[in-house]
Amino acid sequence: MISWRTALLPPVLAIVFAMALSSVALLVSGADPLQAFATMGAQLFEGTTAVDTVNLATVYYFAGLAVAIGFQMNLFNIGVEGQYRFAAVVAAIVGAALELPPVLHVLVILAVAMLSGAAYALLPAILKVTRGVSEVITTIMLNSIVFGIVAYLVSADQFGVLRGNNISTAEIPETGWIPGIPLGEAGTIFGAVVIAVALGSGYWFLLNRTRFGFELQASGESPTAATAGGVSAKRMTMIAMLLSGAVAGLIAMPELLGRDHVYAMTATQGYGFTGIAVALLGRNHPVGVAFGALLWAFLDKSAVSLETIGVPREIATIIQGTIVLSVVVAYEIVKRAELAAQQRRVGRQTRNGMPASVSQGGAV
Repeated sequence: MISWRTALLPPVLAIVFAMALSSVALLVSGADPLQAFATMGAQLFEGTTAVDTVNLATVYYFAGLAVAIGFQMNLFNIGVEGQYRFAAVVAAIVGAALELPPVLHVLVILAVAMLSGAAYALLPAILKVTRGVSEVITTIMLNSIVFGIVAYLVSADQFGVLRGNNISTAEIPETGWIPGIPLGEAGTIFGAVVIAVALGSGYWFLLNRTRFGFELQASGESPTAATAGGVSAKRMTMIAMLLSGAVAGLIAMPELLGRDHVYAMTATQGYGFTGIAVALLGRNHPVGVAFGALLWAFLDKSAVSLETIGVPREIATIIQGTIVLSVVVAYEIVKRAELAAQQRRVGRQTRNGMPASVSQGGAV
């Protein structure tokens, strides 16, 4: 059982340390840390920033869950970046080519995206299971290869459509869009946030209420012990990698089906790498990943406000980077402190129980 200290203290300590280190950087540059942080906080209530933060957090949440699934099996799926980009371009091409009823059209696009993401994760999974090749190496190479694949598929000779100076896939018909949640002048929240909530709930249920989830975590903790218990560690590795790729396929869907409706060469990149930081911050728990995604999105969206007071927006990047570095250390410190506390409690219980045992033995 994980205590509240093990679950909550590490991210809190990491955030506090990141803010302290960022304050030092601000002071060195001659800026006021309190003013900078206050400006970032106030930006959340300006215009559509709050809604934009939730929308970006939705994308980050999918990325964080994709990485977290791999982490549960001790797999470092750094290829989430390539998997989501490959899935996005394939889903955009298929979605634009189909003419289906509204709900069915969306479901088909989502299914194509998940299958494409899983397919792009298949090669690293096979190499990991059959040859023991590190998934880090293979997925990094596939991240590079995806640039060429996207450029080829979106070219004018294939499926690309030239719009002004930009080239993208054909527009997905309105039947394939996911309706947003309008909030008036505050903006429109991506409808995919509902899918994110459902996916997070399903992820929690799968890990904590099913045999498969138990076997997955057991295989990640100790493949040898899991094999001795009748669980195929190789099979679990394959499934975990494919599930991670399938969830990665959904990363671009909020923007593709909720705003852009095309996939362009200029589409935002880097969501997969952000997912690694979000999963670490959330400790692979669906609720923790949600908070991590919101924090990361808030820092991204509020950073622009720093320039109004003469502070470089890169200070937000310093905060993000420091959080990633410190959260791992903080978790290890708290984990060791919790273990030491448990050992002391067991020691006290043992000492307190000895006199009674001895006296009972003497009476016999």
